[in-house]
Amino acid sequence: MFVDRVQVYIKAGDGGDGLVAFRREKYEPMGGPAGGDGGHGGDVVFEVDEGLNTLMDFRYQRHFKASRGENGMSKGKHGKNSEAYIIPVPPGTTVRNVETKEVIADLIEHKQQAIIANGGRGGHGNIRFANARNRAPELAEKGAPGEELDVELELKVLADVGLVGFPSVGKSTLLSVISAAKPKIADYHFTTLAPNLGMVRTEDDRSFVMADLPGLIQGAHEGVGLGYQFLRHIERTRVIVHVIDMSGVEGRDPFEDYQAINHELEEYDVKLMERPQIIVANKMDMPDARAHLELFKEQLQEDLPIFSISAITKTGLRDLLFEIANTLEEVPKDTFETTGQEESEERVIYKYEGDDDSFDITRDPDGAYVLSGPKIERLFKMTDFNRDESVRRFARQMRHMGIDDALRKRGAEDGDLVRLLDFEFEFVE
Repeated sequence: MFVDRVQVYIKAGDGGDGLVAFRREKYEPMGGPAGGDGGHGGDVVFEVDEGLNTLMDFRYQRHFKASRGENGMSKGKHGKNSEAYIIPVPPGTTVRNVETKEVIADLIEHKQQAIIANGGRGGHGNIRFANARNRAPELAEKGAPGEELDVELELKVLADVGLVGFPSVGKSTLLSVISAAKPKIADYHFTTLAPNLGMVRTEDDRSFVMADLPGLIQGAHEGVGLGYQFLRHIERTRVIVHVIDMSGVEGRDPFEDYQAINHELEEYDVKLMERPQIIVANKMDMPDARAHLELFKEQLQEDLPIFSISAITKTGLRDLLFEIANTLEEVPKDTFETTGQEESEERVIYKYEGDDDSFDITRDPDGAYVLSGPKIERLFKMTDFNRDESVRRFARQMRHMGIDDALRKRGAEDGDLVRLLDFEFEFVE
């Protein structure tokens, strides 16, 4: 089964906890703190594997979680960092954040990698908190939580040439006779339900990848029929080969078919009309095909290459393949990097993101104040509430962030209940 879109949950590894420890070697009565830092949690990394051509594996495993870092050790030893969790994906995979709809990575080349979720840093041991005022701190951090998010994987086949056309015009037959591909062929519409790829080699030893894409019908840009299952795969092709049934045996007009397909391409993305397009008049072995072709040329009124072929009898294929190879040589591979949506959506932008100090204060029905915010929640998870020094440090962090003043402005009084994640405490003036 060909799977080209799937949603999965990923969780990077949490950082290891820092340690509270002290030196107790002989002749070192005032040894001081010696608790090491925790190791960093593992990142979740997607890596392109050119041996894959579908997202089928993600149908059976939808949750991926990297390992946490090792806890810090005594004598100032750093916990072991966790290795990255590498997940193979097929070339042509776009990774998008489900919540923000932003593109995280666009993976094309073999062995190309992208960090999708960063592991949490290891918590600091008490050796980090020693200073002139506190030479023996009983204070250490828990490891920072790793990033977690839902991502959507979308596969757009990587082919040099895309075959487009109405159902049953002969695209699959054409691909089967010019390559080793074995697409399903039958005399009914929508025989092809997923893209088929074939490696084509010309007589002068030039080669290219051709994709037989699912049949298109009117309204496909709005999701009618196979809809985007067809259109998304045309985005990465450099040359469009438009296959038209010139026999007219199904009662359709070849020129109307040509216009309808181009209309769907234009409605989906006007930039697709900039692609070089080669028209293939197929089924020329049928009785009325030549008359239909002459009428088609009169109606076309465009200077586009038209090649008369019969995929069944294998006539006219040599000149067609040479024309496709010549056209590909004139179109560099990076000519059409962004398509479909706005470029800002398709381009991956790497930027520095500082700490988000913002927080929200709401009220529960029982009158309790509820704190939320990325930084305060992370600090909470990194605090060891079994140690008084850690609790006092967390209170100072809240005060420095302005949370105390914000609670007072919201009307909090001495003894009022405050909630933060699964923790409750009293507000004290």
